[in-house]
Amino acid sequence: MRLSTKFALIAASAMALAGCDAAGGNSRDFVRVVGSSTVFPFAKTVAENVAIANAGMKSPLIESTGSGKGFQLFCGGVGADTPDITGASRRIKLSEFETCQANNVKDVIEVKVGLDGIAFASAQGGIMMNLTPKIVYEALAKSPYGKEQTNVLWSDVDPSLPGEPILVYGPPSGSGTRDALAELVLEAGCKDNADMKALKESDEDRYDQVCTEIRDDQKYVSQGEQDNLIVQKISTNPKAVGVFGYSYLEENLDKVQGLPMNGSEPTYENIASFAYPGARPLYIYVKKAHVDAIPGIKEYLAEWEKSWSADGALAKKGLVAAPDDVRAENAAKIANLTAMTADGLQ
Repeated sequence: MRLSTKFALIAASAMALAGCDAAGGNSRDFVRVVGSSTVFPFAKTVAENVAIANAGMKSPLIESTGSGKGFQLFCGGVGADTPDITGASRRIKLSEFETCQANNVKDVIEVKVGLDGIAFASAQGGIMMNLTPKIVYEALAKSPYGKEQTNVLWSDVDPSLPGEPILVYGPPSGSGTRDALAELVLEAGCKDNADMKALKESDEDRYDQVCTEIRDDQKYVSQGEQDNLIVQKISTNPKAVGVFGYSYLEENLDKVQGLPMNGSEPTYENIASFAYPGARPLYIYVKKAHVDAIPGIKEYLAEWEKSWSADGALAKKGLVAAPDDVRAENAAKIANLTAMTADGLQ
């Protein structure tokens, strides 16, 4: 790149961050956060607490867009018209990281803020089942083991289950929770099949399709990026099952009950120990270029660190604390504003 071109790009980025346009303009004076519906209640709590702790600071704007859409917005470029931070219930994909780089979002700070679990639940007093990844896969896969999906009742999957229609409300495609459901539960129930092991060796793309694609015949119903809507749906239908982040189960135990998986209840302890299938880390991603340009980002990140311990403010909201060494590692990333690399991304 020619030196003059490089300086022009830097100047353009600086103007964007200052909120400049042809008529002049003011810099954005609040933090903007987008991303995962699972991370949303935690990000919102941190925003409320940091505004209380810092007199005169505007409360950060928190938007629930879903993990995929969040990365799309975050990686769109630098400047006051783009988000400073995105939350995610999965790690950034290599393709998304490359989009960031191509759009001049060069230095991205990846912070693991804690753990969550994909909880299966039903209405209080509603349908109760001891699920397994295999049962969930055979009930929800579009083409279980590459064959036509013919299961209509839960008892079609396993005779020990209720003879009730399969009806599961869950997250949409593009959601990090949907990705985790597919990868951590459906694939776990599919991959031990001998034919699927052979398929993975011969045609990995077909294997991914067969093991993770969810049926689209209204037995699985997407409910958008509002997990509270799933809670509402199942709380009024005792025969329905919902899939959402553990924190939503924790907050709504007066309306819904967790369904065991592999004999383990969806509890804080079982998610922290990974005994309940579907436990996963939660992340926030920060644009380093915005940290000094947008007021409040440093304070917001410091509030996350203050809140993510087992006795912190976020545990009361259902966040499962990461192990001590993981929290220390990520606190150092915040302190040093350490930019991530593409190493290990898929």
